[in-house]
Parts: sequence; C-alpha cells; structure tokens
Amino acid sequence: MLLINRQVFQNYKKAAYQSELTKKAELYGYLLTNPNSWDKDTLTLTRGKALQYSQDLIDDYKRIRSVSRNLYYGLQIATVILSGVTPILVLVDKLEAGQAWLKWLPVLCPAIASIVASIVTSFPFQKNSLAANTAVELLEAEQEKFILGVTLPYRCYDVSDETQQQQKASQALEYFIVQVNNIHLNQLQQTNETQSEKIESAPSNE
Repeated sequence: MLLINRQVFQNYKKAAYQSELTKKAELYGYLLTNPNSWDKDTLTLTRGKALQYSQDLIDDYKRIRSVSRNLYYGLQIATVILSGVTPILVLVDKLEAGQAWLKWLPVLCPAIASIVASIVTSFPFQKNSLAANTAVELLEAEQEKFILGVTLPYRCYDVSDETQQQQKASQALEYFIVQVNNIHLNQLQQTNETQSEKIESAPSNE
C-alpha cells in the first residue's frame, strides 16, 4: 500500500507539473498572437502569473523568517536555561553524593550551553529573520500597489481610450515584475554579503 500511495503521489505531482508547463506554453502563445495590443484574457493570465510569482517569493521568505526566528529564539532560550541550571546542579551534586550521574551534569550543561551559544553566533539566524521579514513587507506592499493600482506606474483606470489602457496595463505589469525581481535580487545580494563577511571574519587555520 505504501508503494502504491507513493506511486500515485508521484504521478499526481508529474501531472500537476505537466499542467503548469502547458499553461505557461499557452500563455506564451497568447502573447505571440497579439504582440502589440493585449486583450483582457491575455492580460488576466499574465497578471495572474505575475501575482503567483510574487506570492511564491512571499511564501518562501515567510518560511525563512519563521524558521530563522524559531531557531534563534530557541537556541537563545536553551543557552539561558543551561547556563542558569548549572549552579543548581552543582549544589544538587553536593547534596546527592551517591548519584554518580549527577556529577556529570555540572560539566555537560556548560559545555552544551557553550556549543549552543557558538551556533547562535556562527549562523546569522537573527539577521536572516529580519532580512526575510523586510523582503516580505516590501513584496506584499508592491503586490498591493499592483493589485489596487494606487501609484502612478500601476494606474491604468484614469485613461479613457481602451488601447491606451491596455498599453498602460502591460507597462504596469512589466514594472511590477522588475520591482519584484529587484527586491528579490537585493535580498540575495545582502545574504551573500553577510556570508562573505562571516567567512572573512572566521579565524584562519594557519
């Protein structure tokens, strides 16, 4: 049954992937048949694809934000608890001299706390969380401006001519994709710079 269910799931994923590729091919075909002036159906398809692209990035950054934040706070709490419990374990060890395993706890807890603290300082969980949160805020704001058309690059409804409306709508779509890509690329650049700084500041083995 497990093998059958796995095969069914793989077939479903493959069919969904093929369907997505077909939609992308159809969208490109629509653009080829109407290169100068987009009709409403083509515009709706392209806007939907652009919004899906931005939403996928938002979901990815939300996942990074959540994982990094949980790791950072979890490790910080573990460090505080292990450091605070150590003096208590020393007293317990003196009171319960017959328990051999208690003698190791005052040694193990500071060692584990030191390892956890080193992990927190070695990996920029807090910076990743803050950077991902900034990216989410910027992407969501840009997405709302694109949907509502509240800023000048996205404002298409103040033109009476239908042809000009379609042209402005296509320009707004292009501007939206550029803005989303810029936000994403800036985030990647900041992440790479942080990793480079971490590598350069690491002690050399020589």
